[in-house]
Amino acid sequence: MAEAAFAKTFLSTLDARPIKLSADHVEDPKYYPARPPYILPRMAKPMSKPKNLAPGQERSVTVALKSLRNPPLDIKLTSQPLNTSLLDIKTKVSSQTRIPVDKMKILHNKRPLTDSKILKDVLGETDMSVEFSIMVIGGAAAIETSSPASRQPTGAAAAETDAFWADLKGFLMQRLNDQATAEEFSRLFRASWESHKSGP
Repeated sequence: MAEAAFAKTFLSTLDARPIKLSADHVEDPKYYPARPPYILPRMAKPMSKPKNLAPGQERSVTVALKSLRNPPLDIKLTSQPLNTSLLDIKTKVSSQTRIPVDKMKILHNKRPLTDSKILKDVLGETDMSVEFSIMVIGGAAAIETSSPASRQPTGAAAAETDAFWADLKGFLMQRLNDQATAEEFSRLFRASWESHKSGP
């Protein structure tokens, strides 16, 4: 009987207490359930620590550029800083080939790159060189630099120079994508022109 009386008294005491916790209730952290610590997994490649390099000690790379089609290009730019933009690369190629900057597209792994990208965006942490492909839009040929002192012949006189027929053959090769056919057409055109000149 004593146990039953104790149980009734205990239950009545519990009924008198509020069911919900008050708004200002604070739980004692000592009574929190124990939880195992959460450990982050290791990174596959540890992050590199920032380095403060003195001027002139920054890593420089070699940039190789090759064209996919005509005109054939094989250019190597050495000691290029990592913050060099692809627009700067185009400008340097244009200064050597006289191809307009807006006629060039730079590709890396067959994917075109925007002019705003820099070499650091393309290279890995330890790469010392990179190879790009250059696509010349519309097959734009190199622009010849003309000097005021030496004027190029025009009209029929231009056909008397070997440079004219070399340019014609280059144009045919670019349009036909076949060297043998381009050479044959160039030879036929020249023979026809020579025959026309010697005619009555």
